[in-house]
Amino acid sequence: MNIRGVSLELLDLMCQIAMESHPNEFVAVLLEKDGIIAELNFLPGTTSGESHANLHYDMMPLDPHVAGSAHSHPNGALQPSDADLRFFPSIGRFHFIIGSPYSRSDWRCYHADGTATTMEVIP
Repeated sequence: MNIRGVSLELLDLMCQIAMESHPNEFVAVLLEKDGIIAELNFLPGTTSGESHANLHYDMMPLDPHVAGSAHSHPNGALQPSDADLRFFPSIGRFHFIIGSPYSRSDWRCYHADGTATTMEVIP
């Protein structure tokens, strides 16, 4: 799977969901289509609070298009926490953190090993 970017529509949706979930975190699975991360999937049984969001891995879709995850940081931090660094390798290659105040510029993308990466936004 060669990921070329993330759709602007999905980026806007992630920011909106983060804003509506505030002050709690949200977490979702990201899916790619034709090399563009363009969909998200909320897993049944996901829980969240002001400083955590947990997925149930047994509810993961058996889908080769799983690209990674997205979650919010209500405190605005755009760096992965220690818990994020443990979580990232378990699901996909790309992980988005959306921070308060959740505008189009309040996000970062990371590889599964926690290193920052650039991600083209595709209109």
